Amino acid sequence: MTDACDARIDWQRRRRLGLVEAIWGEHKTSAQIISILKRFREGNELALVTRVDARKALDVAEQIPDVMVHPKASCLTLGVIPTATDSTAAVVVLSGGSSDLLVVEEATLSLRCHGISVDQLMDVGVAGLHRLLDVLPRLRSAQVLIACAGMEGALPTVLAGLVPQPVIGVPVAVGYGVSHGGRTALEGMLASCAPGLVVVNINNGYGAAMAALRMMRCRSLPQT
Repeated sequence: MTDACDARIDWQRRRRLGLVEAIWGEHKTSAQIISILKRFREGNELALVTRVDARKALDVAEQIPDVMVHPKASCLTLGVIPTATDSTAAVVVLSGGSSDLLVVEEATLSLRCHGISVDQLMDVGVAGLHRLLDVLPRLRSAQVLIACAGMEGALPTVLAGLVPQPVIGVPVAVGYGVSHGGRTALEGMLASCAPGLVVVNINNGYGAAMAALRMMRCRSLPQT
């Protein structure tokens, strides 16, 4: 297994943007991921690797025993994940169904890597609207909501019509034929009549988490 990797790591991203740089693992070999993680360790930086299948995770863990495998999120981390300073969840991540779990877990882990407290609400899709209405009180203290949904992707639209917080919609590649691997959910969210709904790409839990983080960081910026 060769360690050769020509990746150019953005070491200044945390200082410039306040975001931990993530490593896209799906189209990298195990050797490339291992090489990059070793460089993160040398730089004393927390590493987050997304979209890592079980085989690659095993290969990486054999070479770097202290890497942490997060199978539900299909992610790896190396380094200490900061403890959230606020006991109240700053972000709530909701799912239309339990099939959205991987995306929910990716978003949750990405926020935890930045010391953000997260509450998960699973299986509150609009096919049983009472499920969503029942949990509305749990959303009141959150600053941002991330709603993950496949099929027709209606959950973020309904949610954005019920609560005042920013809502980030994540279309998920779940559903029968016409769902087109999440394309129907994506187009439904983009065409939403709920004003101010933000939408990221299909299955992009990490991107939704970073959007939520930027929204929260803006509140703490000095006013000029």
